[in-house]
Amino acid sequence: MRLPRSLAYVSLVASVGCMGAASKSAMAPTSIAMPSGSAVYAEPQGGEDYTDYGKNPWVSAEEDRFSTFAADVDTASYTIARRKLMEGTLPPTASVRVEEWINYFRYGFPAAEAGTPFSTVMDAAPHPFVADRYVVRVGVATKAKTVGERKPSALVFLVDVSGSMDQPDKLGLAKQALHVLTNSLVAKDAVSIVTYAGDSRVVLPMTSIDHKDRIHQAIDSLRSGGGTAMASGIDLAYEQAAQWVRPGGISRVIVLSDGDANIGAHTWEEMLKLIEGRAKQGVALSTIGFGRGNYKDTTMEQLADKGNGNNYYIDSLDAAKRIFSEQLTATLEVAAKDVKLQVEFDPAQVSKYRLVGYENRDVKDEDFRKDAVTGGQVGWGHQVTAMYEVELKDGAKGKLAPLGVVHIRHKLPEKDAATESAFTMAAPPAASFEAASPDFRFAFAVAAFADVMRGGATWSLDDIRALASATAGDIKDRQELVSLIDKARTLRGTQKTIATDAAATTTSTIAQ
Repeated sequence: MRLPRSLAYVSLVASVGCMGAASKSAMAPTSIAMPSGSAVYAEPQGGEDYTDYGKNPWVSAEEDRFSTFAADVDTASYTIARRKLMEGTLPPTASVRVEEWINYFRYGFPAAEAGTPFSTVMDAAPHPFVADRYVVRVGVATKAKTVGERKPSALVFLVDVSGSMDQPDKLGLAKQALHVLTNSLVAKDAVSIVTYAGDSRVVLPMTSIDHKDRIHQAIDSLRSGGGTAMASGIDLAYEQAAQWVRPGGISRVIVLSDGDANIGAHTWEEMLKLIEGRAKQGVALSTIGFGRGNYKDTTMEQLADKGNGNNYYIDSLDAAKRIFSEQLTATLEVAAKDVKLQVEFDPAQVSKYRLVGYENRDVKDEDFRKDAVTGGQVGWGHQVTAMYEVELKDGAKGKLAPLGVVHIRHKLPEKDAATESAFTMAAPPAASFEAASPDFRFAFAVAAFADVMRGGATWSLDDIRALASATAGDIKDRQELVSLIDKARTLRGTQKTIATDAAATTTSTIAQ
């Protein structure tokens, strides 16, 4: 979906901290990781910062029937919101990325199509809150691999041990997470540990998982203190990882940090270009965020984006187990890279549409088939789901038919040329919202909750809760979402919430 100039995104950074606004002199260099046409951002020191990428507008299908975006399987935004709500505050609106909330949850998918790693769904149903409007779900997924099927991994843990990490929920929790990951690896895997603070050092050279005791001892030895020279740490971590790039193997840097870092001799643009170049050479970079009060969400998200990796946030030992144990293969092994999706709506039926989320994953329609334009990374066992609101043309309402086609373009992990597949919507929209599948209805509830939390919609949280509760079943993650909606219902409008919102300072620039 290509936006006209008048609808260009507004980029907004919300800095939340008990000390109020951050100094303007602490602004970071202009970012090169924003979607095309969006504005720059400022990265304040102290407090938390999040970038608001705006909200997708309604688009006329007759004028532009294509909606194009890069795949995204990050989940940090949902975990951050969960922590905020559990602690008794609403999440900052700029921290809410709808797609990361939707993709936190698991849904059922059919078997993959022949000749592609992806299975797909495209279905629709009447909107539960707005008459004469429909909801469309588009999803792609890859089959999960067993531990035995997974490729050998050479992992470099790049651990921030600066003074800002000296908290139980930061370095303390990071060490617990690394122990979980180490215990989840097998004999074909190896681990190195690099740290950065005032300087960088190799705490553990690449060590086979056969020597878990050495790895655990190295993790236990980590102590915090000093500055935050992230760039030198990344350089050193890549030196370690580059030595272990092998055909048929995985080489990955995993950054564990609160994101509160200076970048040393590199400019921000230089560091992102370095990371992007290393990703093209076969070393991906993922980020795992920790902590509160000074968390730099924008930094962590952009590092993972350029590193062809994923961005997660860990708020508990259970979250660490989810990422590093239950979803380990999806976290480590790439099924497809530079994945781009293009949803083609039938303009004979669809009057207009709105993609809910994926604002910072926007791809120009004409760039869909340009292989030099990167997309997202999808691991084995990952799922990518997007939700649309659509309005039909008057003539289409009485004779419903399939509404469109999903085009998927991707590259195999060790290939530079992309392939493309197309999947036509299999059936017309359901006769009623209640007739849609439980997965469809729950995914809409998640999207609606996130959209309300970011100020993009004004649906009733009571109504959203009813939808989520009706489709949660006995699934723990879904039941947790219902409880979070309850907390949000209680918090909205309370004095504590108002005080939190008042502490937020914002800087915005409208794209030219």
